[in-house]
Amino acid sequence: MSPLRVLIADDHEPFRAGLRAVLSLADDIEVAAEAADGATAVAEALRCQPDVVLMDLRMPGLDGIEATRRIVAASPHIGIVVLTMLEDDESVFAALRAGARGYLLKGALRAQLVRAVRAAADGEALLGAGVARRIADFLRPRPPETAFPQLTDREREVLALVAGHRTNPEIARQLGLSAKTVRNHVSNILTKLRVAGRAEAIVQARDAGLGR
Repeated sequence: MSPLRVLIADDHEPFRAGLRAVLSLADDIEVAAEAADGATAVAEALRCQPDVVLMDLRMPGLDGIEATRRIVAASPHIGIVVLTMLEDDESVFAALRAGARGYLLKGALRAQLVRAVRAAADGEALLGAGVARRIADFLRPRPPETAFPQLTDREREVLALVAGHRTNPEIARQLGLSAKTVRNHVSNILTKLRVAGRAEAIVQARDAGLGR
């Protein structure tokens, strides 16, 4: 089989050199072209038609979001994998809406980077763990806004999980929090609801439609 052809789009030459070295270790991947800015990334992608583009988001002139959008619009078969330092919700969702098939943070392990390239070439998506957690948090059903207005958004989220009979360690793992933080949230919830323990809190929460 022919190797997967990759375009590297990043404005830092040393970083591009590092990516070239990493990708060269994979027998089924070759670097077909490079770009130091978004406009060049678009032009090179349309010229050489790579299988995958590794796209930084912050570049001079045209940014990576708009470059992704233009490449996908013109050549939807090209897989875009964002490789950036940005992990805020706005950047993540903007990139995915623009058509990116993957989103990794710089510093990702070589194996993860290679998997992302292969997945994008196959039309699949691969997200870094932190990014996937952000998306899961965004998609998780929210407690009704009218229920327990005295609680913060995070406390309502914890209460919903308590009402679902999740233990503190399970809640900590699901929300990416420390066990101590979860204990503090539960303590605050019991105080604000003026209940003596978890059982009473669960009754109130389930009466409000949480945890079902």
